[in-house]
Amino acid sequence: MKVASSLSSTNSSTNSTGQSFGSFGYRTYVLISLTAVYMINFLDRILISVIGRPIIEEFSLSNFQFGLLTGFGFALFYTALGIPIARLSDRYSRVRIIGVCAILWSIATVLCGYTVGFASLLLARLAVGIGEAGCTAPSNSLISDYYQPAARSSALGIFAGGIMLGSVLAQLTGGYVLQLFSWRDAFIYVGTPGIILGLLILFTVKEPPRGYSDPAGTPATAQPSLKEAFAEVLAKKVFWVVAVAGSFSMLAGYSLLSFQPLFIQYTYGLGAGETAIKYMAALGVAGAIGTWLGGFLTQYLLKRTPLAPVIVPAIGGLSCVPLLIIGLTSNNISTMFWTFLVAGAFQTFFLGPLFSVTQSVVSLRVRATSIGILLFITNIIGYGMGPPFIGFMADVFTSAHLEAALAPESLNANCSFIAADISESLRATCLQAKTYGMKIACLIASLFFALSAVLFVFSGRFLKRDLLQS
Repeated sequence: MKVASSLSSTNSSTNSTGQSFGSFGYRTYVLISLTAVYMINFLDRILISVIGRPIIEEFSLSNFQFGLLTGFGFALFYTALGIPIARLSDRYSRVRIIGVCAILWSIATVLCGYTVGFASLLLARLAVGIGEAGCTAPSNSLISDYYQPAARSSALGIFAGGIMLGSVLAQLTGGYVLQLFSWRDAFIYVGTPGIILGLLILFTVKEPPRGYSDPAGTPATAQPSLKEAFAEVLAKKVFWVVAVAGSFSMLAGYSLLSFQPLFIQYTYGLGAGETAIKYMAALGVAGAIGTWLGGFLTQYLLKRTPLAPVIVPAIGGLSCVPLLIIGLTSNNISTMFWTFLVAGAFQTFFLGPLFSVTQSVVSLRVRATSIGILLFITNIIGYGMGPPFIGFMADVFTSAHLEAALAPESLNANCSFIAADISESLRATCLQAKTYGMKIACLIASLFFALSAVLFVFSGRFLKRDLLQS
């Protein structure tokens, strides 16, 4: 059987029609398939946060080390390779890039289940990042050629929802596996289906002509050099402001995704599996709804104002902060859950509009490259630096609490892993310190949503101008 895409199809001249590519049923299938890939992409990426506590305990990790595994360890190559792969996506078959990379990162996820310590798990996470770098930019570019501009925001919003759907599946799968097997089995069972999905993409998804769905008469342009692509993006001030705004939202979101489960477990005495199934899975559903709702509201408000793609993320960011503060400071598990649930929807409003703005202000030949640049910025700040920074803050406040409690010097931020024969009172002090440290760290993470909202509002000063010049 021949692979459905070919290199030659991607090198043809632009044939803009103003119509969506393929039949409604087929492009729906493609959108669902790409969303499924993105879902698996995110599932494999965040599974470690779902099953984090048994890993922390087995390898005696600090919060900072765990932050490296969930953040920088994954984001290093994921970020560094984003732009080169995006450039390849502007030149060659996006379908082949997506399919091959899906197979690679799925194999790396399986290998995480065979690691023996912090160093080997860090290396496996780096490998996952290498493969996952080939998903988002080419997928966004592909969807933009399948859907005409009027339907693009909602389609990209559905695709972005794969993130939160992956989060839900990670919570449910990881939670149930932990209750029956081990954290190692979770990596193996979750990683394997991605290999099959990658093959499905390779053999069933067609590569559309570049710019097919853009307005009729859009002129074909030669592939710009990397310098020319950077120059075009550099000239768009709105791009850089929303990139930093998105980075702050991602910093808060990824950090909470890494450490909210530990906060719930420490505060309410729950196990990792129970936390994932009863609480974190529901938060993932809320995030998926928020992602879709953000895209829908943006498309609806665009009929009234071109500033909709920056207004909607600002509303979401400002709305979620007080809810997160209430949830983190409440001693009632029901209050915590419901405030986290509503906040989880608001805090993902920015995803669809962020990608939509990025592609709206650049020419079609650099769309994938612009997404690569965007992901480089947001991932290095939000994903790479976020969890390690918040983990470090958790360690700092945990240690401070222990010092205030006059605990022995042997009780540090890793106090859960000291000798088994210590007294129950010291164990209680240890848990109180870790709970306090995690609460303060999550509160700090939440405030970055407010900073993001302010920047989205500020970006409105440049959006109209950059749209007119695109």
